[in-house]
Amino acid sequence: MKTIGAHVSASGGVENAPLNAKAIGADAFALFTKNQRQWGSPPLTEAGIAAFKKNIRDVCSPSNILPHDSYLINLGHPETEGLEKSREAFLDEMQRCEQLGLDRLNFHPGSHLKKCTEDECIALIAESINIALSKTQGVTAVIENTAGQGSNMGHRFEQLAAMIDQVEDKTRVGVCIDTCHAFTAGYDLRTEKAFTETFAQFEKIVGFKYLKGMHINDSKKDFGTRVDRHESLGKGFIGIDCFKFLMADERFNGIPLILETPDPSIWADEIKLLRSFEK
Repeated sequence: MKTIGAHVSASGGVENAPLNAKAIGADAFALFTKNQRQWGSPPLTEAGIAAFKKNIRDVCSPSNILPHDSYLINLGHPETEGLEKSREAFLDEMQRCEQLGLDRLNFHPGSHLKKCTEDECIALIAESINIALSKTQGVTAVIENTAGQGSNMGHRFEQLAAMIDQVEDKTRVGVCIDTCHAFTAGYDLRTEKAFTETFAQFEKIVGFKYLKGMHINDSKKDFGTRVDRHESLGKGFIGIDCFKFLMADERFNGIPLILETPDPSIWADEIKLLRSFEK
């Protein structure tokens, strides 16, 4: 059984996100628990937390919610000031998830900014995760694969595995695979053979036991370009067949499958389309 939704708006308060998810027929969703483009944000209120918990009852369980952290955070920042600022902000994001009763936080791992080696950046990312896990409870740090744009880390399965390997509490680390990011990073998904081979690599290198969510997106950019540009399902270079393969594969059951496609007005239709592939 698949659980499908989209990254919905939390404008006006986190309690509005479940209502927005319900309006598009979702039984999973993602949200930002604070402004994703600012370092600071007011703390969650008791009223907002209570309303959020009440509103999700009509949509899904907390384990089908995949909050996303701020785009500003770089847990592999090679400079002390940027790293400490990112670690402080990431801890705040994890603590917000704790307050909301959520069990996972999705994040982009970080970038070396061409100022340290990839291995050094991976070590910083893992250390950042370890620090946040040591100061929180019950929330899994979910590393999102990237397209590999610029100096972003996490575009190869080997990099994700190396980060996980250095995390002390393996029970509280996982990954989210974004189909657009994987495709433009060089993992083909267009045919059944390619899809099967890509996820065989994933199983061998990372392992499905660490898969805690998916971002379901087509791509505006072609295979292997390492450019992150999402497209509506079936309208990009990946094509619709990938999503048919995914919906028929039981390995993707029981985790939040989240649309981040660029046209919110058709999210309800895209959710219905995905569900039709499951039948």
